[in-house]
Amino acid sequence: MLFSQFENVLDAYALTPRQIVLAFSGGVDSRVMLDLLSTYRDIHPQHRYLVIHVHHGLSENADAWLAQCEGWSVEVGLDFKGLHVDFDKRGESLEKAAREARYSAIASVVEPEALVLTGQHADDQAETFLLALKRGSGPAGLAAMPEIRPLGHAHLLRPLLTVMRQDIEKYANKQGLAWIEDESNLDCRFDRNFIRQAWLPQARERWPGFVRAINRTAKLCAAQEALLDELLAEHDVRLQQPDGGMSLALLSAYSSRMQSSLLRRWLKQTAGLNLSQVQLSEVFNSVINAGEDANPLVQLGNWQVRRFQQSLYCVINAEDVSAWQHTLALNCAAALPDSIGELSLIEREDLNGLMLRLPSESEAVTVSFNPEGLFAHPLGRQGKRKLKKLFQEYGVPTWQRRRTPLIFYGEQLAAVADLFVCEGFDGQECELVWHKHHPYSA
Repeated sequence: MLFSQFENVLDAYALTPRQIVLAFSGGVDSRVMLDLLSTYRDIHPQHRYLVIHVHHGLSENADAWLAQCEGWSVEVGLDFKGLHVDFDKRGESLEKAAREARYSAIASVVEPEALVLTGQHADDQAETFLLALKRGSGPAGLAAMPEIRPLGHAHLLRPLLTVMRQDIEKYANKQGLAWIEDESNLDCRFDRNFIRQAWLPQARERWPGFVRAINRTAKLCAAQEALLDELLAEHDVRLQQPDGGMSLALLSAYSSRMQSSLLRRWLKQTAGLNLSQVQLSEVFNSVINAGEDANPLVQLGNWQVRRFQQSLYCVINAEDVSAWQHTLALNCAAALPDSIGELSLIEREDLNGLMLRLPSESEAVTVSFNPEGLFAHPLGRQGKRKLKKLFQEYGVPTWQRRRTPLIFYGEQLAAVADLFVCEGFDGQECELVWHKHHPYSA
């Protein structure tokens, strides 16, 4: 019965040959998954299979666990890969940091469109629901874990999400499987362990169907969120700006409830942020409703919510690149720092981009980012102006002004990427091409 459940879920998502990867901790859940996957492999040999164990370095037994997981994988004839991760262990949530490091490491080594299998089950779903309830989450949080979700260029799939823990343990014992017992699972300083070890057993004893009831509620919340997605999708499109921002002028036409819902959705879609009510209020009070002349921002983890010209932007934290400088060789792409992209000065006649004259032999072409104290005379305009003022006129957001490439011929500013060519440097011999890695937001 357990294999049928496992097979049916995988078959629904593995309609064509693809890589199927087991995230293998060695605990009872993933140990059972390894056994199920080896059987599935025998029936479905068209797929490519891999087992991955992530070594977090959190336990003195971590080396032994890695070796044991590799041994079990070899026994059933599945390819194995061990990954070591390093992450900040001093933050607020060690569990969250370890999970994010684990998923990031796995996503970095699997094939595009791979299915990454994890062993979460119905009891885990109930724990996730209760943690969301403790935080005061709305329906989106109470929907808990979906069966499948994106994981980088792959997909994370939970084939046993509707299966009870006791059924998984029964299968393990019946099959005579051994598994790893992580001592940290008994540490009730962690909220999930407290729910699992101390609170949920008493609730289940009083209400035998409690875990299944929680799972039904989570499923109903997920259905409501899916319906809300369907109803609000057209409004998302209406508010979306071409550069990834959200129109505040259009947002203001909605009721306060709709504004809150649409803002939450936009931040989730743009940056994967799930805002608390306090954080949402801070975005409204400190950014959206800030004074007209303000340059407001709210920091949310690795992201900043900012406002510019009646649009809202979600911008990932960026390095200071104002001191960076690089020689730009003709017909060679230069990699710009901090994922800003690549810049090229190409000899060709193509009127789609900024066109410059060919630099003379004495004019070294360089690219940098610091606009401090610079003046420029854009082609076709009268006189020089401070580059700061020109950025304002061209509608460049404040956070992008020190991340926009400045091209020099010798000591003279010749062009500002994607904006203008300076007087005296125009021509038809070279095209300036900036391939951006990231737009203004997300």
